[in-house]
Amino acid sequence: MDLGLKGKVAVVTGGSVGIGLAIAEGLAQEGVQLVLCARNAERLAEKAAGISATYGVKAIGVPTDVSKADDISHLVETTRREFGGVDILINNAGTGSEETIMTAPDERWQYYWDLHVMSAVRLTRGLVPFMRERGGGVILNNASICAAQPLWYEPIYNTTKAALVMLSKTMSTEFIKDNIRVNVVNPGLVLTPDWMKTATLLTADKDITPEQYLDNIAKENAPIGRFAAPEEIANLFVFLCSPRASYIVGSTYYIDGGWLKVIT
Repeated sequence: MDLGLKGKVAVVTGGSVGIGLAIAEGLAQEGVQLVLCARNAERLAEKAAGISATYGVKAIGVPTDVSKADDISHLVETTRREFGGVDILINNAGTGSEETIMTAPDERWQYYWDLHVMSAVRLTRGLVPFMRERGGGVILNNASICAAQPLWYEPIYNTTKAALVMLSKTMSTEFIKDNIRVNVVNPGLVLTPDWMKTATLLTADKDITPEQYLDNIAKENAPIGRFAAPEEIANLFVFLCSPRASYIVGSTYYIDGGWLKVIT
């Protein structure tokens, strides 16, 4: 299926690893040119160069901490300078938190608010004018199943991801008049380096391997009985970026192997 994306320009945050990298590679396969951002400059440069060589598209890496307004301003300016604008924004950067409400200080709440919510606000403000100039665009926000089905040990993550879902709905109403479609995706269990790192730490002194630990988590929570590969999540993102999804506006998609326990 030709998704009609060839020649478009996309900004992907958190684009050097995990779901973000898989989305970038999926878009590159469709002929999309890419601006990838992440904090690890060396890995970012390596992944951007690899995408360019593999798929024959222009892909650049811009070292960025999206929790910082100045970094976002630099990313927006670089996108304008290198590509003249943008058609697609993927707000993907983020990570789990792990704390309790009683122990987490204000500074921790503020950091995750800036990382998960204000990054999307600031990038949208910076890039929507380019989309308007081009006659439209797509914004996709990567939230989490935890926006609706929270985990007890990360109240900040739950709260900020829920806010991102509401932000997405509000943005969709404001920007559809400009032919800019906004939607949000809520993944469940996805086998990312963060999960592998956590599993390795938690099984270091136990008679169980990290792989067995993750297998148990999947079987306990997801009816499908396994973690998703990042590419499985990316496939949905790439489709939602395309004109094939032209009537999808302000929607929330769960891609969780059946983990969500309620009807929404």
